[in-house]
Amino acid sequence: MKRSTALAATAALAASIALVASGCSATSAGSSDGSSSHPVTLTFWGSYGNGGNSAQQDALNKTLIPAFEKANPGITVNYVDIPYDSLHQKLTTSAAGGTLPDLVRSDIGWVPQLAQLGVLTPLSTSMSDFGALSKAVYPGTLTTNKYKGKYYGLPLDTNTRVLITSQKALDAAGMSTPPKTFDDLKQMAAKLKGTGVSVFADGGLGGWNLFPWIWSNGGEITNGSLTKASGYLDGSKSVAAVQMLVDLYKEGQIPNLITGNQGATSTSDGLPTGKYATILDGPWMKAIWAGQYKDFQPIYAPMPKGDGASTSVVGGEDIVLTATSKNQAAAEKFIRFTQSEKFQIEMAKTGQMTVVPAFASKQAAIDPYFTTFADQLKTAKSRLAIPQGDKVDGILNAALVPAFTGTTSVKDALATAAQQIDPLLTGK
Repeated sequence: MKRSTALAATAALAASIALVASGCSATSAGSSDGSSSHPVTLTFWGSYGNGGNSAQQDALNKTLIPAFEKANPGITVNYVDIPYDSLHQKLTTSAAGGTLPDLVRSDIGWVPQLAQLGVLTPLSTSMSDFGALSKAVYPGTLTTNKYKGKYYGLPLDTNTRVLITSQKALDAAGMSTPPKTFDDLKQMAAKLKGTGVSVFADGGLGGWNLFPWIWSNGGEITNGSLTKASGYLDGSKSVAAVQMLVDLYKEGQIPNLITGNQGATSTSDGLPTGKYATILDGPWMKAIWAGQYKDFQPIYAPMPKGDGASTSVVGGEDIVLTATSKNQAAAEKFIRFTQSEKFQIEMAKTGQMTVVPAFASKQAAIDPYFTTFADQLKTAKSRLAIPQGDKVDGILNAALVPAFTGTTSVKDALATAAQQIDPLLTGK
């Protein structure tokens, strides 16, 4: 996003948030807007407490919800925390029974599934200020909400993967900086040959793992309308990206963790113990290593690039409004609030990444650690935002393991995967 566009979008967003703070709404008024004469209670489901993270729940319940309720008399927000592993099933069951809450903090992969079921309100048509709100967030995070031309939510928090290495690995390879290109990575592999250190490691062959390599080499997963993978996933630049990984694997420079060997050392252990020189991972690794490898000093860098720009993959959660909510206007007020600096920066203090690039500098002031990830998010892309997106990883893994083990070519493997993904895109 250009700076001028970002500033304009942020200004529009600020104006929209100001309306919420003053008790007004950019949408229709009436009893459903939470006016004092018709108080409403919004029910909000999410998994902020997943993994015992009390900091995020405390920020929401003790600071953010009270601030919203104070600015919007007559609206009460009842947050219900549900374990992540149970939330998807509860949403599916509740959708069938017509008992969904007003708002949901949804995994990005669930939004198209819920949209297909017809249980979400498309925010791009219901919110008059959606244009300003959508322009203020990272483009890749916004895409996770798109289904059949409409946007059914807005990004709530985000993350991405970047290259992580160590000074020990760089010294072993005689390098002063992390590999910036595919060629740099291959040169690093050559210098590490015979040292017992693998140049790169990852834990699978799904979209989360492979798509950054394909995009960074100028390849694509599908056409622009998200209706066809054949000719794109198996296009020449996509094939070349995966072929590089296969070549490194066959040279012993990528461990068989990538093909599903559960006995191999994990990436979170292999990098700090010196078994692996580089990995791709997310912002959550800081807390993991702080607890397990206190003396380890990771070095964070952008995703290496081939014939394309450095591009990684988007993770995180979105906020969606259910179609059965009887408090649509009030719920939209809370959605606007989640996009505000108040909400985003308060959550950044708990370790979440803001979805609004204009707030990235304030996020970095809290912890400079997030800077590399925020920079990577400027170009990061969404995985396939389709109802059956969870099947794509299985297809990719099944098709590509034979390419890594040498029983088929990369071109044939990606063609096979593309042919199986095509029907998922069209729903046939």
